[in-house]
Amino acid sequence: MTKIEILSFVYLVNLQKKVVITVPVHSQKCRSKAMQIAVGASGVESATLKGDDKNQIEVTGDGIDAAELTKLLRKKFGYAFLESVGAADEKKKEETKKEAKMEVLWPYYHAAVPLYYHDAHHVACYRDSNSSCAIM
Repeated sequence: MTKIEILSFVYLVNLQKKVVITVPVHSQKCRSKAMQIAVGASGVESATLKGDDKNQIEVTGDGIDAAELTKLLRKKFGYAFLESVGAADEKKKEETKKEAKMEVLWPYYHAAVPLYYHDAHHVACYRDSNSSCAIM
C-alpha cells in the first residue's frame, strides 16, 4: 500500500458513513432488538428503520465498522445482508441546522389577579343604656 492509499483509507474511515443492512424482522419486538444492536455499535450516531416492511436498518455515524455490525445482527437474527455502504449526506445536516429557527421565548407574566375592594358600610350597633326594654 502506498502512502496516498493509506491516507485516503484513513480519510474514508473517519468520514460520516451511511450503512444500510437488511434484517428479517417480523414483529415490533424484533425491530426493537435490531435497533438496540445497531445503536450499541461503536461510532453510531443515528439509526432508522427503512423499507416497506421496516426490515432495513439505516445507520449513520463516524467510523462505523459495517462488517462488524452485520456480524452482530447475524448472531441475533441468523440472516443479515449488507445492502450498501457510502458517505452520508452532510449537506442535509447543514441545511437542517440552517432551517431550524429559534422559538421566541416569552417570559412568564406573573401578575396577581386584581383585588376588588368593596366599600362595606359598617353600621355601628350600640346599646342604649337608657332604654327601659331589655329585649331590644
